[in-house]
Formats: sequence, structure tokens, C-alpha cells
Amino acid sequence: MENYQLDKYIQDGQDAKVVEKIHAKILDMLTPGESINYIALQKKPAVTLLPDSITVSNKRLFLCEFTKLGLATNFEIFAWQDIKDIAFKEEIFGSKVTVIPFTGENLTIDYIPKTQARKLYQLIKAALDNLQTQKPEAKESKIIIENKPVYTPPAPVERAPEPKPFVPPAPVEVPKEERPQPTPTINESFQRPQTNHFTQPTPPAPKPVEEEAEDEITAKLKKLKSLYDKQLITQAEYETKKAEILSKL
Repeated sequence: MENYQLDKYIQDGQDAKVVEKIHAKILDMLTPGESINYIALQKKPAVTLLPDSITVSNKRLFLCEFTKLGLATNFEIFAWQDIKDIAFKEEIFGSKVTVIPFTGENLTIDYIPKTQARKLYQLIKAALDNLQTQKPEAKESKIIIENKPVYTPPAPVERAPEPKPFVPPAPVEVPKEERPQPTPTINESFQRPQTNHFTQPTPPAPKPVEEEAEDEITAKLKKLKSLYDKQLITQAEYETKKAEILSKL
């Protein structure tokens, strides 16, 4: 990486090579919209090849510690809402910077140059104050929204339907042919026909005996023929019975 890209991170005496190495690691951990604001490096009285560091972004705080001769790196990462406060103490050789989270133990990095420690304190305090001012505004806006009355239109009142006026059914005309005939009364049913006491009815003339016998034979022949047509008797039986009936003439 070109040195001019790291100029803003080495203005307070930081080692350019160490800043470059830490900067590359932090870049791989940034989230969308997140950017690095400042990098502070530890500087002990003795020569330190891989010092501890504190990196400030616009969203989080990164505490970096190199271990195993630089082969491993330990990161402690805090979002601004997880940090309760930041403190630093100036000593003979640099300053001791302490991060105070809401939960867990405090984390301290010593031998931070005083100029860098003051810059860290200013940036972190500004970020925490900004976060505190945002919370009441969000809370107040939430309360206003919650207390805002919601207009609920009244439910429509259903009116009962008006009763329809009673209309009597139209009379049904029955044809004369279908009209029931009056039933005769008991007196009419048993009313005796008026007869003339002076004239007696003439009895029907008796039928001749020969005509009655002829009608009876004709009826038997017709019945016999019907039995034969229905195949209830054979032709022989039919002829025999027919001759028998005709013999009675």
C-alpha cells in the first residue's frame, strides 16, 4: 500500500509499517458503510516489533494484540452501544487507556503516546455522546408515535328493514267445470220420487225364453273363443267344447 494512503493514520508518530499491517486486517472486518477514523499504537520504552493497538471506526472500537511473534492476533471488538465509558491516565512513559464496557471486564492498553491517547479520548467520547443524544430523540419520537390517537371510524348502524304492508292475495277464479257441485242434503237424498197414486208403472215385458237361451249360448261361445285366442286351450279342446255348446240349441 502506498504511504500517502496511510498519511492520516501516522500523523502522531505511529510506525507506518505496523499501521499498514493493522489497517489491512481491520479493512477485512469492516461492515458496509463503516470506515476507519484513527489508529493508535503502543510504544514501550524498549523496542517493540508488534505493539498493541486501538483502532476507531465510525461504528466500532477494535483492540488488537499480536501474539506468538506476530503469527496470531487477538481482537476485542466493541460496538459503541456496548461501551459505557473510556478513560485514560497519563504516566511517565505514555498513557494507559481503559475501555469500560457495560458487561465484562475492563480492557486496558498501556504505553500509548500521550498525543495519541488524547486523540483517542476525544474521538471515543464524541462517539459515545453522539450515541446518547440519538437515544433520547429516538425514544421521544417513539413516545409521540405511540401517544398519537388513532382515529377509528364508528361502526355503521344497521337499520332494521321497514315492514312491508300486508297485501291480501288475489282471489283465484275457479272454472265452472271445476267448481264442486253441491252435495245433496239428507232430506234430498231420501226424498222419494213423486208418484202418481192413480197410475201404476207398467212392468217390463218378459224376454222370450228362446232369446235368453240364445244369448247365454252366444256368451259361452265368445268366452270359449277368447280362451282359445289366448292359447289357454288347444284347438281340439276348442272344437270339442264348441260342438258341445252348439248341441244345446
